[in-house]
Amino acid sequence: MLLYGRLSKDNKEEVLEKAGKDLEAVRDQHFARLMKELQGTDFWKLRRAYSPGVQEYVEAATFYKFCLSGTLCTLDEINTTLVPLSDPSLEPLQINILDYILGLADLTGELMRMAIGRISDGEIEFAQRICQFVRQIHRELMLVVPKMDDSYDMKSKMEVMLQSVIKIENACFSVHVRGLEYIPLLGDNAPTSYLLGAADVE
Repeated sequence: MLLYGRLSKDNKEEVLEKAGKDLEAVRDQHFARLMKELQGTDFWKLRRAYSPGVQEYVEAATFYKFCLSGTLCTLDEINTTLVPLSDPSLEPLQINILDYILGLADLTGELMRMAIGRISDGEIEFAQRICQFVRQIHRELMLVVPKMDDSYDMKSKMEVMLQSVIKIENACFSVHVRGLEYIPLLGDNAPTSYLLGAADVE
């Protein structure tokens, strides 16, 4: 997903308009075809065959919604957009909670890269809002995931999500402590562990 690399305060409207059309095209073409093939079958048993693509779609839809409004696109909102693609005489294919959460875990990686990019551009307040948003997603998933069925994918992605949270926190913390002179030095080699277990930095 390259939206975060193209998006800036100067071209936000133009980029988001195109991203919205691209997302709609994915839904109307690929999801419509998937539903046509799966409706009338026991599609939950076939989940692993299409789950990776669904997770990518969740990641894209939630990332788009955040860039558009700064809020999280819920599972119900995503599934509502899929209902018109279904045959009304059959059970609609809906994204399940596990694929939604797995997609959210990938979203935090995109938001981490966006936050680092915005700090490099001097947009510190926006990066801090991203930090708070990602931190909240991680906190809430930490409450939900232990109650879910055992999932290796989920455990792995939660570890990656935690690393994304730490990287954003460290980047924001470093700017807060060292000031703007830190911004040109920020990159992939920024420290990634010294805030682990520390109190939140506002």
